[in-house]
Amino acid sequence: MSWFITNLIAAFLLPPLSLLLLLALGIMLLYRRHMLAKTLILAAFCLLWIASTPYFAEGALHLLEAQTTPLDINRQDADAIVILGGGTYFHAPEYAGQDTIGDATLLRLRYGAKLQRETGKPILVTGGKPLGNGISEAQQMRIALEQDFRVPVRWTEDESDSTFDNAYNSFRILQQAGIHKIYLVTHAWHMPRSAGIFRRAGFKVVEAPTAYTTRYRTDLFSFLPQAVSLDGSRIFVHEVIGLL
Repeated sequence: MSWFITNLIAAFLLPPLSLLLLLALGIMLLYRRHMLAKTLILAAFCLLWIASTPYFAEGALHLLEAQTTPLDINRQDADAIVILGGGTYFHAPEYAGQDTIGDATLLRLRYGAKLQRETGKPILVTGGKPLGNGISEAQQMRIALEQDFRVPVRWTEDESDSTFDNAYNSFRILQQAGIHKIYLVTHAWHMPRSAGIFRRAGFKVVEAPTAYTTRYRTDLFSFLPQAVSLDGSRIFVHEVIGLL
């Protein structure tokens, strides 16, 4: 299935669109099936409130993150480091309008660079052009690692549009180098799904999660809706659907 079709379907399943459609359906039925309409409207309101609440959104991500653990390089060894792309910052004005790494990718690269310095293992970066951008995510990652972090990149896999593609294309490249055991670097909430896919592709995976969801403290504002929390809920639902 193409990247466009996959993400079009996902848009209708993930908040906030899924909840807005539920609300719209309730409004449409308001004068025809009054009780059903009231139930749908109330459900949409409650779910939207919960999904935009920091305490819930972060708690949901913690359920995913609890399935992985921070890496201990003294106990776990591998032969290469694979860093997954996490999105592009398109037409960045401060970089002469060029595409460069997005926020999520930067977090993964920072940890991947740290891991490379500690272990000396070679790096493979993986990520294609899912939105048809001028330069692939993998090429953006390579530039950032080599120019900004001063860390070498040995392999660049730039044909992938999904985590599934990342795994199988990376396996094809590293198999030729005789490498089957890897450190896999991605967000902690993404690790359960991505590690499973990479293992099915043929890798022995040592999980190297980063960017855990943390909170300074829990207070009243943790229970009040915030726009940013909708993204956390969207990520959670997306990952659950992917796991299923």
